[in-house]
Amino acid sequence: MLIPDEYPMVSLLGSRDELLRVIEGAFRADIHVRGNEITVTGSPDESGTVVRLFEELVEVLRSGGELTPDAVERSIAMLRMTSDRPAEVLSLDILSSRGRTIRPKTVNQKRYVDAIDQHTVVFGIGPAGTGKTYLAMAKAVRALQEKRVNRIILTRPAVEAGERLGFLPGTLYEKIDPYLRPLYDALHDMVDPDSIPKLMAAGTIEVAPLAYMRGRTLNDAFIILDEAQNSSAEQMKMFLTRLGFNSKIVVTGDVTQVDLPAGTVSGLRVVQEILDGIPDIHFARLSSADVVRHKLVSEIVDAYGRYDATQAALEPKSIQHRGKRRP
Repeated sequence: MLIPDEYPMVSLLGSRDELLRVIEGAFRADIHVRGNEITVTGSPDESGTVVRLFEELVEVLRSGGELTPDAVERSIAMLRMTSDRPAEVLSLDILSSRGRTIRPKTVNQKRYVDAIDQHTVVFGIGPAGTGKTYLAMAKAVRALQEKRVNRIILTRPAVEAGERLGFLPGTLYEKIDPYLRPLYDALHDMVDPDSIPKLMAAGTIEVAPLAYMRGRTLNDAFIILDEAQNSSAEQMKMFLTRLGFNSKIVVTGDVTQVDLPAGTVSGLRVVQEILDGIPDIHFARLSSADVVRHKLVSEIVDAYGRYDATQAALEPKSIQHRGKRRP
């Protein structure tokens, strides 16, 4: 295949051919590059997939995207495991801010952001590092910029993550600030930091604990509930019923990391059964394959998943064993 002259081969193959080495390591095919001509020799299936991969990577470059080893690896996985085109996933611009563009990096992330466009209430459920909250906030900022909503409301349950913080000095806002800090951090990535205090003072952006939502009706707003696994069933019902006219709700959480006191049922777990099948409510599920942090994070998530599955399989046996009487 011939690569169009307007795309330097270094942008396609990487500095010192680092991207080419990723491709060569993933396929049982010989890949030879001479000038802007790429020759692939191998089985019809393998060589055909390699050609499709290069076509998709060229399309990513055409749309202004940047190729990295991670992007190439994800493109290979998409071609092998789904019918989705990598270029359509990696070229979807969600938000351009402060010199960079936020885009989905996996098929499930693209389906998640598409669902946010298409539904009024969306639940993003998956492990840490899958971009659930970050992508939702990018969509919220985009909606505010395009004047589709008048304000953004970000909220979280104020639940300690397995630690006893004890008495915290300061004002009420200083006490709850540590729980909301991750939301501020993401917001600073997407909005000019100097404008954030003005937007918050005007009520255009509000960051508050979940308890502050009670008794309100939220119209013309993009509302995000983060760490929803730490809301109780009652809190989840309270939050969802705050929905007003011309508003959108995105709920994000990881049901494997519940920090509620023992005996308290997670609202995120039960809501999946309660609201399943209701029109205009969508459940987007992400997995370890969608983790966009360090590669080890994905392996850690999988390892804990296997451990939990093993423990769940052993638990009935241990219960039966405890129930037996000694002769």
